[in-house]
Amino acid sequence: MTLQDYLALAGPAPDLRIAYGDAPSQFVELFLPPGEGPFPVAVLIHGGCWTVQYGGIAQMGSMAGALAAQGIAVWNIEYRRHDEEGGGYPGTYRDVAAAVDLLRSEPRVDLQRIVIVGHSAGGHLAQWAASRHRLPRWSPAWTDDPLPIPSVISLGGLADLRNQAALIRSSCERETAQLAGVPSAARPDVFADTSPAEMLPAGIRTVLIHGERDTVSPPSVGEAYAHRARAAGDAAETIVLPGTGHYDEVAACSPCWPLVEGQIRIALGLG
Repeated sequence: MTLQDYLALAGPAPDLRIAYGDAPSQFVELFLPPGEGPFPVAVLIHGGCWTVQYGGIAQMGSMAGALAAQGIAVWNIEYRRHDEEGGGYPGTYRDVAAAVDLLRSEPRVDLQRIVIVGHSAGGHLAQWAASRHRLPRWSPAWTDDPLPIPSVISLGGLADLRNQAALIRSSCERETAQLAGVPSAARPDVFADTSPAEMLPAGIRTVLIHGERDTVSPPSVGEAYAHRARAAGDAAETIVLPGTGHYDEVAACSPCWPLVEGQIRIALGLG
């Protein structure tokens, strides 16, 4: 799939749209399967290089509709990106934290069966969201009692902000300061509360899925992260999708979708 193919992705309308703040980008979409529930739930976080330039929540509708049709509720998150007022550091992280924790207010989902799935920049934010119980208390994104998420599926994610800084610059034209803020005397290491790779071990299971031909986030990125996570004591594995690029894994119409959906089902205990 090309970028234009990705931008053309769409899905059914959500069952509910819920605001978690006053800004236009502070909302979530809830997709519900038929029936009474409570349903297993997949939290989705879109990518787009942390910018408004490359789509957003709408493209994840393809996945959301397919998952809801399989009996899985979907919590699809929108958030302020670095080039929106209030976005960047720490706003983007606070948005993701607030949106994830809001899921506790939805009675039709089963929080004992939950997985978080992020694509590209959303892979970074998904891994961060599941790891944020490791945040230092001095972080502006720290919250008491974050929602536990035992499993993460990162689709072409870019979650090691320190070691992948050059790749993020070449793939997304983003600088560290746009994603992690600037160092200060009180916060000399900007990666300590923004990069999931610095928050290991997080006690979570991470599946890193990359397209074989992905040049934005090649398979070596997932392999490096998985190696680092396992060395820290976490469960992590990398899956390479043959013949695919950076966008195929989020399209329910793509040939590789059954593999992605299968990993989501495994994470939810659905087989």
